[in-house]
Amino acid sequence: MSDPQRKIRVGSRKSELALIQTKHVIAQLKTIHTNTEFEIVTMSTLGDKVLDIPLPKIGEKSLFTKELESALADGSVDFVVHSLKDLPTTLPTGMAIGAVLKREDPRDALVLQKDLKNFTLATLPKDSVIGTSSLRRTAQLAKKYPHLKVEDIRGNLNTRLRKLDDLGKFSAIILASAGLQRMGWDDRISKVLPCHEFLYAVGQGALAVECRANDNFIISLLRPLYDYETGIRVIAERTFLRTLGGGCSAPVAITSKIAHIEGTKHKLSMTGAVWALDGSEEVLESMEIMLNLTKTNDIKVCPYKDKCNNVCVRKENERNGVIVRNETVIKESDKLTPIVKRQKTSNDSDDVGKDNSNTVNINTVQPHTSSDDIPLDLLRNDPHEHCPVTIPVGADFMGKCPYLEGSMNKSDIAIDALDEANGNGPDISKCPYMKNMTQGDSKTTPPSTVSDDAQINTFCGLVSHQLLVDDVLQQSETLGKGLADKLITNGALEIMAKAQAHIRGSVAS
Repeated sequence: MSDPQRKIRVGSRKSELALIQTKHVIAQLKTIHTNTEFEIVTMSTLGDKVLDIPLPKIGEKSLFTKELESALADGSVDFVVHSLKDLPTTLPTGMAIGAVLKREDPRDALVLQKDLKNFTLATLPKDSVIGTSSLRRTAQLAKKYPHLKVEDIRGNLNTRLRKLDDLGKFSAIILASAGLQRMGWDDRISKVLPCHEFLYAVGQGALAVECRANDNFIISLLRPLYDYETGIRVIAERTFLRTLGGGCSAPVAITSKIAHIEGTKHKLSMTGAVWALDGSEEVLESMEIMLNLTKTNDIKVCPYKDKCNNVCVRKENERNGVIVRNETVIKESDKLTPIVKRQKTSNDSDDVGKDNSNTVNINTVQPHTSSDDIPLDLLRNDPHEHCPVTIPVGADFMGKCPYLEGSMNKSDIAIDALDEANGNGPDISKCPYMKNMTQGDSKTTPPSTVSDDAQINTFCGLVSHQLLVDDVLQQSETLGKGLADKLITNGALEIMAKAQAHIRGSVAS
């Protein structure tokens, strides 16, 4: 979905990494919505402004998001790109995560001083100073490497790397691998810390796009960027953290994984832990569930593709300069394939290749003639923008969808596909995919207003994915809550309370 008349305003922090991430998301969207114009609006957040106090001591849950969310709420911007680990697990009323992009490396990276590049955390000299502002990293370092000292280091990536290189104070710093990679600084990574040894932050490595929960236009715009496997994992992680009540003010960490078992069976596993600030106490647990990823809204076969692809194929061929020869039948199987352009194979002779490499076999179904009186409102809010069927190149409906035109007949439908879609037999009065649309997909809500009753169903702030039924995401939530409950049973909340009391006490002193 795109609207060339509407300029999309995108909020971003001013840091170089934040702008790189924001421009990356815009570039992805521009490949899909080629006529849409985007404008970046930059601003500073509390976490950017307060540089003389360690992050956990500031005591604010929305250190890097509050100002951006205020701009979203008043309509100044349409969406905001975040590192997901910066987003609180409970979003402000009226806000939602419209998409999470495919997760990059979630692990932490060790960045050593250049003259120490042959060392590891285990082999660094006693009392070497490691820079980090993360309680999670501090606690794990204290537990696993008690011979090292940890000191706070603040600033954006550029600043922290300069402090490492130029101050002579730090032997190494620990940063997120994904941030270094996005900046193009892979060569600064001395060692990626394996997640079974060094657990990472909830949501680390994933980019999230936050928007107004009732802005269906923007949610639809973002939908192609949404990676559902990342969504499954981060829903479990964020539910885990929300159940514990942690954040940057407590040493909490996780690691998660989706593994294919066989067929449609997948295993979602997660390990979570809580530590005392000095590493002297640890509660660590693991948990897993099985997911059946056939429980999706994705339907591979369009039940009306044969009815409406003829005219569309011709138009696509004309644009691509393909020679169409209706009388040519290359081989019988081509009559059934959904791929309209035939590629030359190793079994073809040179003569056949020369004559027919651009030949297309067109189905003999009569072209579907359309009326021109489709209601303007239906065209403006066309639900087929969200059809989950992957239609072959050249077979997009281009106004020829029989459901859109109201001219569908039972003889036009592949009944078995409709049975699969509806579960209760054919219904030719309604597109079989309409029932899988999220609330409000076919209606655009003005972006400048946010109301409580417009809040769509979300999973720890994240909207559902069009290819997944909600019970898969609910299972992810169940895993996150179950793992947190196991830690709570074993004393996690008491450990976290001690850490938070220590932080408050150090602030008071």
